[in-house]
Amino acid sequence: MSKPTRTFDHIPVVDISGLYSDKLTDRQQVAKQIADAATNVGFLYITGHRIPQSLIDALLVRTKEFFARPYREKMRYYIGNSSNHSGYVPEGEEQFYGGKIDHKEAYDINNDLGHLSQQGPMIGPTQWPDMADFKEDVSAYYQAALNLGQLLFRGFALALDLPEDTFDDKVKNPPSQLRLIHYPYNPDAQDREGIGAHTDYECFTLLLPTTDGLEVLNDNGEWIDAPVIPGSFVVNIGDMMEILSNGRFIATSHRVRKVKEERYSFPLFCSCDYDTIIEPLVDPAPGIKPGTYQPMCCGDHLLAQTMHTFHYLKERIAKGELQFPDSSADASSFGKLREVL
Repeated sequence: MSKPTRTFDHIPVVDISGLYSDKLTDRQQVAKQIADAATNVGFLYITGHRIPQSLIDALLVRTKEFFARPYREKMRYYIGNSSNHSGYVPEGEEQFYGGKIDHKEAYDINNDLGHLSQQGPMIGPTQWPDMADFKEDVSAYYQAALNLGQLLFRGFALALDLPEDTFDDKVKNPPSQLRLIHYPYNPDAQDREGIGAHTDYECFTLLLPTTDGLEVLNDNGEWIDAPVIPGSFVVNIGDMMEILSNGRFIATSHRVRKVKEERYSFPLFCSCDYDTIIEPLVDPAPGIKPGTYQPMCCGDHLLAQTMHTFHYLKERIAKGELQFPDSSADASSFGKLREVL
């Protein structure tokens, strides 16, 4: 039996308000819609998420304020100064497979886990800028989005016909990263096809963009537009959820079309706890051979991918200060053009 062909021509919208219900049947009804979208598209919009607009508005205000600062001030919080891969990412810091550099700047916010005894390159205290209300407002949004991600993990478990609490003990202190991304206004940009189709390598991404530009690839080789829908988030399946679902849920290639507008984007890359072994939890999907997906350590894989991309980590490797995790031999097989939405 061959894998089903995904010939979608739009991204489905799922009202997830039923996931908050006390009735299992309500939660299962939402999970069925999530399963349909994850199987046939790999992307969905979600509404009914209960994140207040006030948190989103404050996040955007603080982000704009930070990126409006002079370059020298922003570089005081350079990501290379951090202990857990958090802070300011200047243009040119990231270089993807193939040598591509994005014309963007970012601020990476990690789960602020300074209280944990076990710390490392992806776990520890977040580097925060000395800026009024930035930590407070961004942390408030991060926690609300992280809580939404935890709810979605329960929805994905139901969507796979697994116990609803399957992921609960795997997402207690996840190194899930929120990126505050700024694409400056570019009057010379052409509204045309971009480059760098990619998949995300975490479990799923919870994306909040401010302008259009996202495109998703179907199996006919057609790029399907995913415009901004006010009041919604975009959710897309990542490589790790494809593994966990044994190919039932698909990580779909996507890209951002080049547009002239100034653009802000806020993806939360939802992962499991660092030491979680990512491996199939259900029988293979139709057309998937048993053993296709091999187990991997969640955190080691995330670290290896990051080491392939960031200049400051490459420098640490060259100096012998950092080594690739033992389990990262096949790291380049996922997210070969790891881009940011």
